[in-house]
Amino acid sequence: IIPAPFFPEYRVFAENAGARVVTVMCREPDFQLDIKAIESAVNEKTKAIIINSPNNPTGAVFSPDTIKALSDMLNDKQAEYGTDIYIIADEPYRELSYGAEVPYIPKYYANTAVCYSYSKSLSLPGERIGYIFIPESANNSKKLYAAVCGAGRALGFVCAPSLMQYTVAECTDALPDISTYKKNRDLLFGALTDYGYKAVPPDGAFYLFVKSPEPDANAFCERAKKYELLLVPSDDFGCTGYVRISYCVTTEQIEKSLPAFKALIEEYK
Repeated sequence: IIPAPFFPEYRVFAENAGARVVTVMCREPDFQLDIKAIESAVNEKTKAIIINSPNNPTGAVFSPDTIKALSDMLNDKQAEYGTDIYIIADEPYRELSYGAEVPYIPKYYANTAVCYSYSKSLSLPGERIGYIFIPESANNSKKLYAAVCGAGRALGFVCAPSLMQYTVAECTDALPDISTYKKNRDLLFGALTDYGYKAVPPDGAFYLFVKSPEPDANAFCERAKKYELLLVPSDDFGCTGYVRISYCVTTEQIEKSLPAFKALIEEYK
């Protein structure tokens, strides 16, 4: 099960492993998990649910209450079906939160695998180095750990480059300075909503998820190119009617883009 919107590669990863993907839309307008909808999608064949918080593309941070509700429901389903259902917690944006608490999911749910990447917290885009953590509290944790290691080797990954291993070892205690991201978020969200756009207030990551002013988000993205604005349509993320904007750029670049965003939305008035 993958809550939508979601990082597109999740579907590729799951289907490559022979899984059948079931997508469940998050709750609008805050894009928290829709626990009732997820519960309806769970059956005796369900093996896992992928959770990404802070979320790409919405910037939503799933609250402790949401995670607890999900955990309680999954524990009930495990007991009902007599099977293990794992949460795969993908957390590359964990440190990129603007005040919202990012729950530590193994605290709430034993059968969790945590995936982490340093590429976001250390601003190392393209340097794919991180880890997968299997807590001992997970059922069959040793077998699960062995399966994770075996899957990596089967896909051709033996060891991370030694240079990046040394680099990360020197940076494990470092915390990212997200003040520029926060400044950009506040500037972009404030300006776009003033212009008439409808957007989801992001609590984490560095994305703004904006409602397309026309039903076809792809057409809106094409029109935006006239103003030298490159937006990503939400179709790529498993839902329709939105676009993703990344604000991990200089504040000057955000400021220069605002007149273009204003001119673009004026076409729809």
